[in-house]
Amino acid sequence: MQELNIIGAGKLGRTLGRLALHCGRYRIQDCLARSLPSAQAAVDFIGSGQAGCQLDSLRPAALTLLSVPDDAIAPTAQALADSGVVRAGTVVFHASGAAEAELLAPLRAVGAQVASLHPAFSFADPARAVAQFAGTLCALEGDAAALPLLQDFAAAIGAQPFALAPGGKAAYHAALSVASNYLVTLTDIARQLALQGGVDEALLSALLGPLMQGSLANALSMGPQPALTGPIVRGDAATVARHLEVLPPDLQPVYRTLGERTVALAGVRLPEKARQTLLALLRD
Repeated sequence: MQELNIIGAGKLGRTLGRLALHCGRYRIQDCLARSLPSAQAAVDFIGSGQAGCQLDSLRPAALTLLSVPDDAIAPTAQALADSGVVRAGTVVFHASGAAEAELLAPLRAVGAQVASLHPAFSFADPARAVAQFAGTLCALEGDAAALPLLQDFAAAIGAQPFALAPGGKAAYHAALSVASNYLVTLTDIARQLALQGGVDEALLSALLGPLMQGSLANALSMGPQPALTGPIVRGDAATVARHLEVLPPDLQPVYRTLGERTVALAGVRLPEKARQTLLALLRD
């Protein structure tokens, strides 16, 4: 059974700690937070561990999770390295979606293996997260020697681990942001245009929801190009021109940029003459 230390007693740290304890392969050793009451609350939720609020109180552990905010990862890693409590050969990892394991470089300098493990999951409610976590995809990157241990850890807590390309963390996180945040933004744009067209606000969800859900389901199951429909893939420049005539000025750049990207996505489905006509229209 391997020891696990947790630095940062927030929702993610509490969830992973409880999952690690319940899988039976890890012993929760020390759980640190900015205040002792917060650390004790985390220990109470996890069901095991020693609460603390000082790095120098940590005991050596095979795995140490830094579940602190992104802007605190580097300074915490430096302070942890300076404390002298991390032993050579142990693994220290963080769970940021955007930051790479390289933020933990000071710990590598004292002999630790460093990595990151990012679960593609929302930890808004730790109790619910524990119940629903099984099958969650977890992105791994970092030192080669650390990855097998993190793969075992992720699998043990019920996740599906996968490795990112070296230096690929930012692109990975951008993909998640586009898929989630920008989908919401596109929903807002579609609602705004529908309202401009005279659609009653009470009908917006019924009008746009099935269309968006169906398009997303098709794109995920068939692939983006086969799932593409609409005036651009049909080469209907006249309809695109009418869209541009009625779009508010602030939405013109968005429509044109997405239109050009859609022309590129259409690929061989779009005859060359229609492609050139559409591009000229969108770039005008």
